[in-house]
Amino acid sequence: MFWKTVFTTFSMVFLAELGDKTQLATMLLAAESRALWPVFVGSAGALVLSSFMGVVAGEALTRIVSPQVLKSAAGIAFILLGIVMLVRRG
Repeated sequence: MFWKTVFTTFSMVFLAELGDKTQLATMLLAAESRALWPVFVGSAGALVLSSFMGVVAGEALTRIVSPQVLKSAAGIAFILLGIVMLVRRG
Protein backbone atom coordinates (compact mmCIF):
# COMPACT_ATOMS: atom_id res chain seq x y z
CA MET A 1 0.00 0.00 0.00
CA PHE A 2 2.82 2.43 0.88
CA TRP A 3 4.64 2.08 -2.44
CA LYS A 4 1.40 2.16 -4.43
CA THR A 5 0.53 5.49 -2.80
CA VAL A 6 4.06 6.81 -3.40
CA PHE A 7 3.98 5.80 -7.08
CA THR A 8 0.47 7.18 -7.63
CA THR A 9 1.32 10.48 -5.96
CA PHE A 10 4.61 10.81 -7.84
CA SER A 11 2.93 10.07 -11.17
CA MET A 12 0.07 12.51 -10.64
CA VAL A 13 2.26 15.37 -9.42
CA PHE A 14 4.91 14.77 -12.09
CA LEU A 15 2.37 14.79 -14.91
CA ALA A 16 0.54 17.79 -13.45
CA GLU A 17 3.76 19.80 -13.23
CA LEU A 18 4.94 19.09 -16.79
CA GLY A 19 4.62 22.21 -18.89
CA ASP A 20 2.93 24.31 -16.23
CA LYS A 21 3.93 27.86 -15.40
CA THR A 22 6.15 26.71 -12.52
CA GLN A 23 8.24 24.59 -14.86
CA LEU A 24 8.40 27.39 -17.41
CA ALA A 25 9.50 29.86 -14.72
CA THR A 26 12.17 27.41 -13.56
CA MET A 27 13.45 26.98 -17.13
CA LEU A 28 13.61 30.75 -17.56
CA LEU A 29 15.46 31.22 -14.27
CA ALA A 30 17.97 28.52 -15.20
CA ALA A 31 18.54 30.03 -18.64
CA GLU A 32 18.80 33.55 -17.27
CA SER A 33 21.07 32.89 -14.31
CA ARG A 34 23.12 30.02 -15.73
CA ALA A 35 23.27 28.76 -12.14
CA LEU A 36 21.62 25.38 -12.56
CA TRP A 37 22.12 23.90 -9.10
CA PRO A 38 20.86 26.92 -7.14
CA VAL A 39 17.79 27.10 -9.40
CA PHE A 40 17.22 23.35 -8.99
CA VAL A 41 17.59 23.48 -5.20
CA GLY A 42 15.30 26.52 -4.94
CA SER A 43 12.59 25.10 -7.18
CA ALA A 44 12.77 21.63 -5.59
CA GLY A 45 12.54 23.19 -2.12
CA ALA A 46 9.53 25.25 -3.19
CA LEU A 47 7.78 22.16 -4.60
CA VAL A 48 8.51 20.18 -1.42
CA LEU A 49 7.17 23.00 0.79
CA SER A 50 4.02 23.51 -1.30
CA SER A 51 3.45 19.73 -1.33
CA PHE A 52 3.86 19.63 2.46
CA MET A 53 1.31 22.42 2.81
CA GLY A 54 -1.08 20.48 0.56
CA VAL A 55 -0.68 17.31 2.62
CA VAL A 56 -1.26 19.16 5.90
CA ALA A 57 -4.27 21.05 4.50
CA GLY A 58 -5.72 17.88 2.99
CA GLU A 59 -5.36 15.97 6.24
CA ALA A 60 -6.97 18.82 8.18
CA LEU A 61 -9.85 19.09 5.71
CA THR A 62 -10.64 15.39 5.98
CA ARG A 63 -11.41 15.96 9.66
CA ILE A 64 -14.23 18.31 8.60
CA VAL A 65 -15.30 17.05 5.15
CA SER A 66 -15.34 13.51 3.80
CA PRO A 67 -12.66 12.57 1.24
CA GLN A 68 -15.41 11.83 -1.33
CA VAL A 69 -16.80 15.37 -1.00
CA LEU A 70 -13.27 16.79 -1.35
CA LYS A 71 -12.67 14.66 -4.44
CA SER A 72 -15.93 15.83 -6.03
CA ALA A 73 -15.24 19.47 -5.14
CA ALA A 74 -11.75 19.27 -6.63
CA GLY A 75 -13.16 17.74 -9.82
CA ILE A 76 -15.77 20.46 -10.13
CA ALA A 77 -13.15 23.16 -9.48
CA PHE A 78 -10.89 21.76 -12.22
CA ILE A 79 -13.79 21.65 -14.68
CA LEU A 80 -14.79 25.23 -13.85
CA LEU A 81 -11.19 26.43 -14.20
CA GLY A 82 -10.97 24.69 -17.57
CA ILE A 83 -14.15 26.38 -18.75
CA VAL A 84 -12.91 29.77 -17.56
CA MET A 85 -9.60 29.24 -19.38
CA LEU A 86 -11.38 28.24 -22.59
CA VAL A 87 -13.74 31.23 -22.44
CA ARG A 88 -10.93 33.71 -21.72
CA ARG A 89 -8.88 32.36 -24.60
CA GLY A 90 -11.68 32.68 -27.13
